[in-house]
Amino acid sequence: MIKFENDKFLENLVKCIANDLRLDYIRLENVYVIRSHNAKTKAYARIYSIPSAIRFALRSEPVYVIEVISEKFDLLSKEDKIKVIIHELLHIPSNFTGGLRPHGKKVNERIVNNLYKKIDLSKCPN
Repeated sequence: MIKFENDKFLENLVKCIANDLRLDYIRLENVYVIRSHNAKTKAYARIYSIPSAIRFALRSEPVYVIEVISEKFDLLSKEDKIKVIIHELLHIPSNFTGGLRPHGKKVNERIVNNLYKKIDLSKCPN
């Protein structure tokens, strides 16, 4: 059975990374990070958004949830963890409408690596 827990440390790290990379279009108060255990996936992390019909019914603004898969994510080096977080943040579109960008032109390894080189990790929690 999959178990979930909130992860404030990673949430703060995500906010630090987004701020340092000046991803100002991301409304960080609407981005949450959870940690899952026993998930059956090959992914290290994944990002979710609430569908627009549900947001309408709940009178909610766009919300994004980044799920890190503990069994996979925790084994990564610090550098790779940061890159995974950058990758997930890139899925958030610049208009912050609740959609998700696909892999391709704006979400790819080259962009992740270029952004990683720009981060000042001394500002972020260890």
